[in-house]
Amino acid sequence: MKYRGTTGLGPLKGCWFLSWLEGRFGREVFDPFLREYFDRFAFRSINSADFVAYLQERLLGVLPGVVTADEVGAWLDAPGIPEFAERAVSARFQVVDRLRDTWLATGEVPAGGKSWTTQEWLRFLEPAPDVLSVDQLRQLDREFGLTGTANGEIARRWYSIVAASAYTPAYDELATFLTRVGRMKLVLPVYRALSRTEAGRAFATQVFATARPGYHPITTAAVEKVLATI
Repeated sequence: MKYRGTTGLGPLKGCWFLSWLEGRFGREVFDPFLREYFDRFAFRSINSADFVAYLQERLLGVLPGVVTADEVGAWLDAPGIPEFAERAVSARFQVVDRLRDTWLATGEVPAGGKSWTTQEWLRFLEPAPDVLSVDQLRQLDREFGLTGTANGEIARRWYSIVAASAYTPAYDELATFLTRVGRMKLVLPVYRALSRTEAGRAFATQVFATARPGYHPITTAAVEKVLATI
């Protein structure tokens, strides 16, 4: 089944939609609905219209008033997540958010950062400003050794900040990362950050000349486009 109007949120939005339905109808109703869905549509593909018809037949029509047609339309036809969808709250992310804000305001090193998961580090770094001071970057690097990390997702965000901030002490490892890793999702944000300045663009061009033979043609074309943009 394909979800309409997801604006790139397909799997996430679909999962969220089904969880929302489960919450509205309850497990005792939703579980048989789901089992019958798999039995009825086994080994075949269906579209959104097929799913809506099945939903109407097995849930909406049987238990009217629990979910409205407008609510289903908001999930399937409108972009993004509906406003009425309950948002998940992570206590651990709330701690990370508080520690990041405190660090940005006072310079206090985030307690417990050495034991953070990838998701917690991304939560810390993603909302942080793209440009940080040399002292801030040096402090994080000294405490947590982010430069040279073997984690591609953390490296993607860390080196993007490094590049945007012109934190040259990390440039050797940044170049190693861009040369060693060829996945477009990971390297393109770093090239974009480098390309914001003339010096960064020159450095990126030099690194790209070395890294290019190991890149997929699609990645190569994307980086060329970034480096050609003035």
